[in-house]
Amino acid sequence: MTSTQTGSATAVGAERAAHRDPNVLRWLGAYASSAVGDNVYYLALSWAAVQAGTPAQAGLVTALSAVPRAVLMLGGGVVADRFGPRRVLISSDAVRCAAVLAVALLLLAGRPGLWPLAVLALVFGAVDAVMMPALGALPTRITGRGQLARVHGMRSLAVRLANVVGAPLGGLGVALGGTAGAFGLAGLLFAASLPLLIALRVAKQPADDAHARGSAWSDLTGGLRHIRGHRVLLPLIVVIALSDLGFVGPLNVGLTLLADERGWGAGGVGWVLAGFGTGAGAASLLLTARGRVPRAGLVLSVSGVVSAAAISSLAFVPNVAVAVAVALSIGLISGLNGVLCGALLQAESGPAYVGRVTSVATFFSLGVAPLSFPLTGTAIGLWGTGPVFVASAAVCGLGGTVGLCDRRSPSATPRAHARPGTPR
Repeated sequence: MTSTQTGSATAVGAERAAHRDPNVLRWLGAYASSAVGDNVYYLALSWAAVQAGTPAQAGLVTALSAVPRAVLMLGGGVVADRFGPRRVLISSDAVRCAAVLAVALLLLAGRPGLWPLAVLALVFGAVDAVMMPALGALPTRITGRGQLARVHGMRSLAVRLANVVGAPLGGLGVALGGTAGAFGLAGLLFAASLPLLIALRVAKQPADDAHARGSAWSDLTGGLRHIRGHRVLLPLIVVIALSDLGFVGPLNVGLTLLADERGWGAGGVGWVLAGFGTGAGAASLLLTARGRVPRAGLVLSVSGVVSAAAISSLAFVPNVAVAVAVALSIGLISGLNGVLCGALLQAESGPAYVGRVTSVATFFSLGVAPLSFPLTGTAIGLWGTGPVFVASAAVCGLGGTVGLCDRRSPSATPRAHARPGTPR
């Protein structure tokens, strides 16, 4: 056990503003470095695939990671809870670093074709399946419960920064060193997160000492039973599933088709997405500064209904300027909604189940909700943008309505108190 992993429970779990906590800032630095690396990697992968194959083959390679990610996601939650989120994240970034550097060396040595890119995409999908639940489980180990909303706001800001910085950085890597250089840059960014993760002090949970465990299947079913029997988690998962199912189709496929229908062009799409990103960033900044939201369950539900109304109205705006304003409001509301969902999931989950609960929520967000993309495109082709946006908004609003009808919804993000366990 290293000196960075020892100390008292108070050192990790006491109420301390997350943005002033060196331990949380180490986690944020590791997360930001890894997230920028993700953006560089995806640009390098898509560029390398286009250079090595046909457009159809390139599309297949870039989509391959979705398969293991969806299939293995629930099992990833079991891994995160069994071995601890910090250990899983260190292993995940180490594997990703080694994988992209290996492909960079292959590209430097010659023209290996599409097969190493396909293998790399599959590896990343499998690693994502265990990494994402671990990312969800770690904040409860490094800060007090009352700081979870602030931590999620900080994480969302890091995502926005990574999206802004990562793609241009990847493009610069390709321009200066080719795809091998871009993959090498991604590997260095993943490597940069490792010392920060190793230096983290994390609270030890009672379940960490339970060496006599059942099978992985029993752990998985136990996590599902925990959600099913919980007064808050089950309706919250339903809210997340419905909200994402109604949200991602219009804001991804639907927006492009709407812009084409109205003659806004690619520039119009860019401005609308910029409005959405600005609103989401503002929500993250607000929650980072405030830290706690009174009546969080009610705010979450109301924001879902209001967001649905805004999504529906997007199909009927008269011009790009109004569309940008509507997208700004959608980003602000959905940004608030997303941070509160993450904070409530972690705060309400039993300490030994956070990884599995996160994996179920992520499965619906990244595994099920993207299935609406082809359905949205087909439906718009048949009935037009207006009816499809309204129908999608109704599904999204149903999620908020479920929350409003559930009287057991938490009234606030949890207040801080000393957390059980000792750092390890």
